Amino acid sequence: MEEAAAATETAPVTAEKSSYRYWVREATGDAAPLPVPRKLDAAAAAAANGAGNGNGQTALGSVWNQAGTWEEKNLNSWASSRIKDLLGSLGSLDFSTGKASIDEVSKCSGDAYLVTVRNKKRVGYNYELSLRFKGEWLIKEEQKKVTGHIDIPEFSFGELDDLEAEVRLTDSLEWDDKSRICKDVKSFLLPIREKLRAFEIELKDR
Repeated sequence: MEEAAAATETAPVTAEKSSYRYWVREATGDAAPLPVPRKLDAAAAAAANGAGNGNGQTALGSVWNQAGTWEEKNLNSWASSRIKDLLGSLGSLDFSTGKASIDEVSKCSGDAYLVTVRNKKRVGYNYELSLRFKGEWLIKEEQKKVTGHIDIPEFSFGELDDLEAEVRLTDSLEWDDKSRICKDVKSFLLPIREKLRAFEIELKDR
Protein backbone atom coordinates (compact mmCIF):
# COMPACT_ATOMS: atom_id res chain seq x y z
CA MET A 1 0.00 0.00 0.00
CA GLU A 2 2.81 2.41 0.85
CA GLU A 3 4.54 1.65 -2.51
CA ALA A 4 1.28 2.32 -4.40
CA ALA A 5 0.82 5.62 -2.60
CA ALA A 6 4.37 6.69 -3.41
CA ALA A 7 3.84 5.84 -7.06
CA THR A 8 0.64 7.91 -7.07
CA GLU A 9 2.39 10.95 -5.56
CA THR A 10 5.27 10.94 -8.09
CA ALA A 11 3.08 10.37 -11.16
CA PRO A 12 2.12 14.05 -11.75
CA VAL A 13 5.79 15.10 -11.69
CA THR A 14 6.71 12.49 -14.31
CA ALA A 15 3.81 13.55 -16.53
CA GLU A 16 4.77 17.23 -16.34
CA LYS A 17 8.40 16.52 -17.26
CA SER A 18 7.37 14.44 -20.26
CA SER A 19 4.86 16.98 -21.55
CA TYR A 20 5.69 19.14 -24.66
CA ARG A 21 5.08 22.41 -22.85
CA TYR A 22 7.51 21.49 -20.10
CA TRP A 23 10.17 20.51 -22.68
CA VAL A 24 9.79 23.78 -24.58
CA ARG A 25 10.07 25.78 -21.34
CA GLU A 26 13.23 23.93 -20.36
CA ALA A 27 14.80 24.11 -23.85
CA THR A 28 14.18 27.79 -24.45
CA GLY A 29 15.50 28.64 -21.04
CA ASP A 30 19.01 27.48 -22.09
CA ALA A 31 18.78 28.56 -25.78
CA ALA A 32 20.91 31.32 -27.34
CA PRO A 33 19.20 34.71 -27.61
CA LEU A 34 17.53 35.60 -30.92
CA PRO A 35 19.72 37.61 -33.38
CA VAL A 36 19.18 41.37 -33.33
CA PRO A 37 18.89 43.01 -36.81
CA ARG A 38 21.51 45.67 -37.55
CA LYS A 39 22.01 48.03 -40.49
CA LEU A 40 25.02 47.42 -42.74
CA ASP A 41 27.10 50.35 -43.86
CA ALA A 42 28.36 50.58 -47.46
CA ALA A 43 31.70 48.85 -46.76
CA ALA A 44 30.12 45.97 -44.85
CA ALA A 45 27.45 45.49 -47.50
CA ALA A 46 30.06 45.40 -50.26
CA ALA A 47 32.14 42.85 -48.32
CA ALA A 48 29.08 40.69 -47.72
CA ASN A 49 28.18 40.84 -51.38
CA GLY A 50 31.68 39.84 -52.46
CA ALA A 51 31.63 36.90 -50.09
CA GLY A 52 28.24 35.89 -51.40
CA ASN A 53 29.37 35.97 -55.01
CA GLY A 54 32.37 33.85 -54.18
CA ASN A 55 34.49 35.66 -56.76
CA GLY A 56 35.63 38.69 -54.78
CA GLN A 57 33.99 41.17 -57.21
CA THR A 58 32.70 44.43 -55.80
CA ALA A 59 29.04 45.18 -56.54
CA LEU A 60 28.43 48.19 -58.79
CA GLY A 61 24.95 49.08 -57.59
CA SER A 62 23.83 51.13 -54.61
CA VAL A 63 23.95 49.73 -51.07
CA TRP A 64 20.30 48.75 -51.36
CA ASN A 65 20.96 46.95 -54.67
CA GLN A 66 23.97 44.78 -53.91
CA ALA A 67 22.67 42.05 -56.22
CA GLY A 68 23.09 44.52 -59.08
CA THR A 69 19.85 43.40 -60.71
CA TRP A 70 18.68 46.73 -62.19
CA GLU A 71 19.44 50.31 -61.29
CA GLU A 72 19.32 53.48 -63.40
CA LYS A 73 21.08 56.67 -62.35
CA ASN A 74 20.31 60.06 -63.88
CA LEU A 75 23.47 61.91 -64.98
CA ASN A 76 21.83 64.84 -66.76
CA SER A 77 23.22 67.57 -64.54
CA TRP A 78 26.81 66.35 -64.72
CA ALA A 79 26.66 65.55 -68.45
CA SER A 80 25.18 68.90 -69.53
CA SER A 81 27.70 70.82 -67.47
CA ARG A 82 30.62 68.74 -68.75
CA ILE A 83 29.62 69.06 -72.41
CA LYS A 84 29.40 72.84 -72.05
CA ASP A 85 32.81 72.97 -70.37
CA LEU A 86 34.47 70.85 -73.05
CA LEU A 87 32.95 72.66 -76.03
CA GLY A 88 33.51 76.02 -74.40
CA SER A 89 37.25 75.33 -74.47
CA LEU A 90 37.37 75.02 -78.26
CA GLY A 91 39.96 77.32 -79.75
CA SER A 92 39.59 79.54 -82.81
CA LEU A 93 40.05 78.35 -86.39
CA ASP A 94 41.75 80.22 -89.21
CA PHE A 95 40.51 79.99 -92.78
CA SER A 96 41.83 81.23 -96.10
CA THR A 97 39.68 84.39 -95.97
CA GLY A 98 38.71 84.64 -92.32
CA LYS A 99 38.73 83.23 -88.81
CA ALA A 100 36.14 82.27 -86.18
CA SER A 101 35.74 81.05 -82.61
CA ILE A 102 33.00 79.48 -80.48
CA ASP A 103 31.38 82.17 -78.36
CA GLU A 104 28.90 80.08 -76.33
CA VAL A 105 27.09 76.75 -76.09
CA SER A 106 23.61 78.23 -76.45
CA LYS A 107 21.73 74.92 -76.35
CA CYS A 108 22.61 71.65 -74.65
CA SER A 109 19.48 69.53 -74.38
CA GLY A 110 19.26 65.81 -73.68
CA ASP A 111 19.68 62.97 -71.20
CA ALA A 112 22.56 60.90 -69.85
CA TYR A 113 22.28 57.86 -67.63
CA LEU A 114 24.14 55.02 -65.96
CA VAL A 115 22.42 51.63 -65.81
CA THR A 116 23.59 48.71 -63.67
CA VAL A 117 22.26 45.37 -64.97
CA ARG A 118 23.36 42.06 -63.44
CA ASN A 119 26.27 43.84 -61.78
CA LYS A 120 27.47 45.22 -65.14
CA LYS A 121 27.67 48.94 -65.85
CA ARG A 122 26.23 50.48 -69.01
CA VAL A 123 26.09 54.17 -69.93
CA GLY A 124 24.23 56.07 -72.57
CA TYR A 125 23.07 59.51 -73.63
CA ASN A 126 21.31 61.48 -76.34
CA TYR A 127 21.83 65.19 -76.88
CA GLU A 128 21.27 67.99 -79.34
CA LEU A 129 23.44 71.09 -79.37
CA SER A 130 23.70 74.60 -80.69
CA LEU A 131 26.94 76.59 -80.52
CA ARG A 132 27.10 80.30 -81.17
CA PHE A 133 30.15 81.45 -83.12
CA LYS A 134 31.64 84.77 -84.13
CA GLY A 135 34.29 85.66 -86.67
CA GLU A 136 35.58 87.90 -89.41
CA TRP A 137 35.75 87.23 -93.13
CA LEU A 138 36.96 89.11 -96.14
CA ILE A 139 33.81 90.06 -98.02
CA LYS A 140 34.05 92.29 -101.09
CA GLU A 141 37.56 93.34 -100.14
CA GLU A 142 36.50 94.36 -96.64
CA GLN A 143 36.81 92.58 -93.29
CA LYS A 144 33.31 91.97 -92.02
CA LYS A 145 32.19 90.53 -88.69
CA VAL A 146 29.86 87.55 -88.97
CA THR A 147 27.93 85.69 -86.27
CA GLY A 148 25.71 82.63 -86.29
CA HIS A 149 25.05 79.18 -84.85
CA ILE A 150 26.29 75.65 -85.41
CA ASP A 151 23.32 73.30 -84.87
CA ILE A 152 24.03 69.65 -84.16
CA PRO A 153 20.95 67.39 -84.42
CA GLU A 154 20.29 64.70 -81.81
CA PHE A 155 23.09 62.17 -81.44
CA SER A 156 23.68 59.25 -79.08
CA PHE A 157 26.45 57.24 -77.50
CA GLY A 158 28.69 55.63 -80.14
CA GLU A 159 27.36 57.76 -83.01
CA LEU A 160 30.04 60.45 -83.16
CA ASP A 161 31.41 59.23 -86.49
CA ASP A 162 28.04 60.17 -88.01
CA LEU A 163 27.85 63.56 -86.31
CA GLU A 164 26.37 66.28 -88.53
CA ALA A 165 26.18 70.06 -88.31
CA GLU A 166 24.08 72.80 -89.86
CA VAL A 167 25.23 76.42 -89.93
CA ARG A 168 22.84 79.36 -89.47
CA LEU A 169 24.15 82.84 -90.14
CA THR A 170 22.74 85.85 -88.31
CA ASP A 171 23.80 88.25 -91.06
CA SER A 172 22.25 88.49 -94.52
CA LEU A 173 24.87 87.76 -97.16
CA GLU A 174 25.00 87.02 -100.83
CA TRP A 175 24.77 83.36 -101.70
CA ASP A 176 28.44 82.81 -102.63
CA ASP A 177 29.72 84.52 -99.47
CA LYS A 178 27.22 82.65 -97.34
CA SER A 179 28.19 79.31 -98.89
CA ARG A 180 31.92 79.97 -98.35
CA ILE A 181 31.49 80.97 -94.72
CA CYS A 182 29.19 78.05 -93.90
CA LYS A 183 31.74 75.65 -95.36
CA ASP A 184 34.48 77.22 -93.25
CA VAL A 185 32.43 77.08 -90.06
CA LYS A 186 31.64 73.38 -90.59
CA SER A 187 35.36 72.77 -90.03
CA PHE A 188 34.54 73.05 -86.32
CA LEU A 189 32.87 69.65 -86.58
CA LEU A 190 36.21 67.82 -86.22
CA PRO A 191 37.30 69.45 -82.92
CA ILE A 192 33.70 69.22 -81.65
CA ARG A 193 33.75 65.48 -82.33
CA GLU A 194 37.03 65.08 -80.46
CA LYS A 195 35.67 66.95 -77.43
CA LEU A 196 32.61 64.72 -77.40
CA ARG A 197 34.80 61.62 -77.59
CA ALA A 198 36.52 62.83 -74.43
CA PHE A 199 33.07 63.25 -72.88
CA GLU A 200 32.14 59.64 -73.73
CA ILE A 201 35.32 58.37 -72.08
CA GLU A 202 34.59 60.34 -68.92
CA LEU A 203 30.99 59.12 -68.95
CA LYS A 204 32.10 55.47 -69.09
CA ASP A 205 34.35 56.06 -66.07
CA ARG A 206 31.51 57.39 -63.93
